[in-house]
Amino acid sequence: MVSKEIKSVIEKTLGDKTKDIDETIIDYISGVFEDEGVNSDMDELTEILSPLLLDTCFADDESGVNSAINGIVEALVNEKLITIKQKQTITQLSQPVALQRLDDRVGAAVSWMKAEEGISIVNKDQLEANEKRYNARKEARLAKEERKKLRQNAALAALNSLKEQQTMMASTIRGTNQSRDIHVDAFNVTYGKNDLIINSDLNLNYGRKYGLIGRNGTGKTTLLRHIASREIGIDNNLSILHVEQEVNGNETTVIECVLEADVERDRLLKEEKRLNALPESEKNNLSEKLNSIYEKLNHIDAHTAESRAAAILSGLGFTEEMQQQPTKSFSGGWRMRISLARALFIQPDVLLLDEPTNHLDLFACLWLESYLVNWNRTLVIVSHQREFLNAVCTDIMHLNNKKIDYYKGNYSVFERTRSDRLKAQQRSFEAQQSQKKHIQAFIDRFRYNAKRAKMAQSRIKQLERMEDIGEVLDDPTVTLQFLEPEPLAPPILQFQDVSFGYTPDKLLFKNLNLGIDMGSRVALVGANGAGKTTLLRLLCGELEETNGLVIRNGKLRFSRFSQHFVDQLDLSKSPLDNFLAKYPGTTAQTARSHLGKFGLSGDIALRTVNTLSGGQKSRVVLAQISYTKPHILLLDEPSNHLDIDTVDALCHALNVFEGGILLVSHDERLISLVCDEIWYFDGEEGEPKEVKNFDGDWNDYKKAIWNL
Repeated sequence: MVSKEIKSVIEKTLGDKTKDIDETIIDYISGVFEDEGVNSDMDELTEILSPLLLDTCFADDESGVNSAINGIVEALVNEKLITIKQKQTITQLSQPVALQRLDDRVGAAVSWMKAEEGISIVNKDQLEANEKRYNARKEARLAKEERKKLRQNAALAALNSLKEQQTMMASTIRGTNQSRDIHVDAFNVTYGKNDLIINSDLNLNYGRKYGLIGRNGTGKTTLLRHIASREIGIDNNLSILHVEQEVNGNETTVIECVLEADVERDRLLKEEKRLNALPESEKNNLSEKLNSIYEKLNHIDAHTAESRAAAILSGLGFTEEMQQQPTKSFSGGWRMRISLARALFIQPDVLLLDEPTNHLDLFACLWLESYLVNWNRTLVIVSHQREFLNAVCTDIMHLNNKKIDYYKGNYSVFERTRSDRLKAQQRSFEAQQSQKKHIQAFIDRFRYNAKRAKMAQSRIKQLERMEDIGEVLDDPTVTLQFLEPEPLAPPILQFQDVSFGYTPDKLLFKNLNLGIDMGSRVALVGANGAGKTTLLRLLCGELEETNGLVIRNGKLRFSRFSQHFVDQLDLSKSPLDNFLAKYPGTTAQTARSHLGKFGLSGDIALRTVNTLSGGQKSRVVLAQISYTKPHILLLDEPSNHLDIDTVDALCHALNVFEGGILLVSHDERLISLVCDEIWYFDGEEGEPKEVKNFDGDWNDYKKAIWNL
């Protein structure tokens, strides 16, 4: 988060020049001054900021750039927000110094300079060793800075390209009379025999970013599908894209797959290629057609398409090598990233995202957050991450009691506003009920009194005209409950110098010295593909170590939640039947009681799993893995598909659980509320990795990974 003080001083110093500049640029400049490794070095500040200030027309030449930077630095120093290193100066002596006039003590101190002693105090080997260490550190520092610069350049390239395209599109829209807003009155949405939304309105204003929230099973995903298919009466002049399914794997490379999403560009390039391939005798009358194609390609910024696509893929975690690989070589999670990259690349009028962060690691989540902050078309996003919704959304759509309620502001503002709204509604409801009670008492008392009959009749009409204020029917509180295991004396699990590889000649891990006990609360973090899931399988004994010593208590029980939890369920059976099949001999009453601890009571426990929402399926698996009373829970992305309230309930359940927890997650709130220890992977690309304990809390780790 950019410091408000630094940002305010910069805006004040630059004055009117900031009016027409996107706020992201000001945030970037402010971020440079927040970097303690940069803001104290005037030369480095000038080197970083000069190109940006020139490109954004803050200054016309190098002199203007230096003047602007000096003005900002002077203002920030005066406000004591930064400090600048002073350049070392050489002091000139007023007169020469004669060494022979110094006293004996000084003479003794410099006596080593005498040539006749023939003694050298320089250790050549030590000097060379020091020089090698210095050069190695210098090379490592330069390599780190280069990696950081490449990532920053890729991210900025994508963001800048987004702003350029949005400006061009805004100009195009202003030149037409077509509205990009969506307004649908009194629509209904059903799923099977269930009414999900009844007589509600859909209002999406162009350029707003909506967070669609609601309990699991209320119909959020179904609503997105109805919007995408235009089943509820949306005009066809809008381009709508719903990122729901992964791309089909084939021989097409990742970068080509993203570029092909721009159908117009792809069509124009194929037509250009076809025309240029014609024989020379047929090209006489083609110049006009080719010029038209080139104009259209230039209009849609086709010449920068490949660099924009590459920047988006880079932000989502694809290396240059991965971008050139066929899509069929990637897993489902990576194909979902490709699908997301295609959507960001073509920039539809309305973008619908359903839990887009579920398949991303932390760095990719932060990049996507920054990218969507600059999105100026319509966005509807379903997400369970509070921080993500707070950063991205301008509005909240709350799907509750089969109605959509709209709130201005991000998720935190929604919580406060809704709480105040519900309290006001409850007070109005109670006041109206009291008023009705008094009126009804008057009617009952004087209904048959001839003198008061007219007044009683007036009161009856007053009751009939009164518009009922509904009672507050808020969602019931979600509760999850993990069964408590019997205690075990430590150590219950220890790794000593353990290494592992699927083949002995190619190790994945080395020097693993880890320990987990009943009180452990560990977050395991790392990029996708680093080996997190493999390490979980190694810890619980599903994989056998290659070398080293593993100590496990003989009574130790594990339960592991897989992010691909659906594979563990029979979709044609109910949660109750799945549970009874997994634990034969359990009575139906016991099973239903246990499922109820995870919010799977009543009709939900008897419906087939394929009719349940993603969050409800997650709770089915959580109920199953907790039934064995495990001593250690190994949880791989357990919050995926859970709604926000259920994630909060999961946090509470894990905090009161008396066993150990090893959690793999990118959900910042879940990690910060549950875990007090962070394990991360350390090692060069392609080399065996070590798992180390991070010295700091979650916020420290987040800053470290974002500033690498």
